Amino acid sequence: MCGIVGVVSHNPVNQMLYDALLLLQHRGQDAAGIATDQGRTFSMYKANGLVRDVFRTRNMRSLLGNSGIAHVRYPTAGSSSEEEAQPFYVNAPFGITLAHNGNLTNWEQLKNDMFKNDRRHINTDSDSEVLLNVLAHEIQNATTGLSLDPDAVFKAVAVLHKRVRGAYAAVAQIAGHGLVAFRDPFGIRPLCIGVFENEKGVSEYMVASESVALEGMGFRFLRDIAPGEAVFIDMDGQLHHRQCAENPSLNPCAFEYVYLARPDSILDGASVYATRLKMGEFLAEKIMREIPTGEIDVVMPIPDSSRPAAIQLALKLGVEYREGFIKNRYIGRTFIMPGQAMRKKSVRQKLNAIGAEFKGKNVLLVDDSIVRGTTSREIVQMARESGAKSVIFASAAPPVLYPNVYGIDMPTRDELIAHGRSVDEICREITADKLVYQDIDALKRSIHEVNPALTSFEASCFDGKYITGDITPEYLDRLEYARHHPKAAIPEDATRTQLNLNIERGE
Repeated sequence: MCGIVGVVSHNPVNQMLYDALLLLQHRGQDAAGIATDQGRTFSMYKANGLVRDVFRTRNMRSLLGNSGIAHVRYPTAGSSSEEEAQPFYVNAPFGITLAHNGNLTNWEQLKNDMFKNDRRHINTDSDSEVLLNVLAHEIQNATTGLSLDPDAVFKAVAVLHKRVRGAYAAVAQIAGHGLVAFRDPFGIRPLCIGVFENEKGVSEYMVASESVALEGMGFRFLRDIAPGEAVFIDMDGQLHHRQCAENPSLNPCAFEYVYLARPDSILDGASVYATRLKMGEFLAEKIMREIPTGEIDVVMPIPDSSRPAAIQLALKLGVEYREGFIKNRYIGRTFIMPGQAMRKKSVRQKLNAIGAEFKGKNVLLVDDSIVRGTTSREIVQMARESGAKSVIFASAAPPVLYPNVYGIDMPTRDELIAHGRSVDEICREITADKLVYQDIDALKRSIHEVNPALTSFEASCFDGKYITGDITPEYLDRLEYARHHPKAAIPEDATRTQLNLNIERGE
């Protein structure tokens, strides 16, 4: 999960890109970067940290040009090193910068192909740098002479779709020519485009991960970029677009609606806020089947992303809704913080309980999801310490059972509290009195009912079905081994049994 934005304007874009990144900060807190284009000259600055901490006045002044791209990073493939902050840059052909949201499942193979066949050197372990080099290579193959037209760009993206696997929404700036944005053929990660007509009646364009970035910057939302589609905005501000995939299908990530996206965004025609209200309704129906309403005195959300579901759930149950936890907004989102120790420590820094709201009450706590269980366990203990008579825990999402390989940092099974455990066992692990999970069908219905055009979803972390069709048990084992042994080389002929044994022995 990362946030990307690109702008083609008739005025300097440095401040606009900075402000748009602030609106997308929830999508990544690890690093931030901006690259602008002035004529045929790129200016770029990137570093680890939050947007407000990365950029100073001197950095902003150096980012010259009327078009550019920007990125906030949440690390998945690769590491958290500053060298892997985005955007990335290559000098040929023409000079290209790129920012990417998602994760390529075949990036290691592509990296080898880049070196052996395409004669390109990849300097990091970032799949985003691989994606940039694939795009650059295909643009070079599609171009004749010094000129670059939209047809060549679209031809390059079409070949890229055939070579690359996984999830990717990307925006790239081609020096002196324009900006290209494209989305993978399955439409897993979100990407949309907006327009602004300036005082002279000339159109300016912005592409971004979420509609909230467009609206917050005064751009009118045009539409979502379709799966497999590429959009090219030339330096004259002319918009070109083309479907570049042979068999595209829309399968948005269900976890975007559960947690990742801001509630005021609209993704693929579905209001995130409205889908979370629906999640609350369906979760309430399940709770009514499993728990007598008289056993619940009050419903409380775990702020912030679970609040819409909790409000609707309380309304449906006819139970009082109260705010029992106050959030420190200067602490980052614990789910996307690197390191288990940091996540655990930050929970009590992030949330503080209002004791009077808990004392002597049977409390139903509602969270958007339970991933590792660290936050849930700490919150249940906080409720008990505040005097709760009993604590029921409800998750607006189903159990997270499987690794996600499309850009969400939960790649290993042993990090998932639900993997290999029953609901009762998970309940004991988080020390709750009762635990209720959303059903997977209800989650999908929550999104479908908001936009009936959405009929298929990427929900692999819940149902184990990997939509791209290239994820095998062996792939997951190798991914898990690499996570446990970041400096170890994995033998290409290693068997699943060997990898599992090594993990168990801690070798």
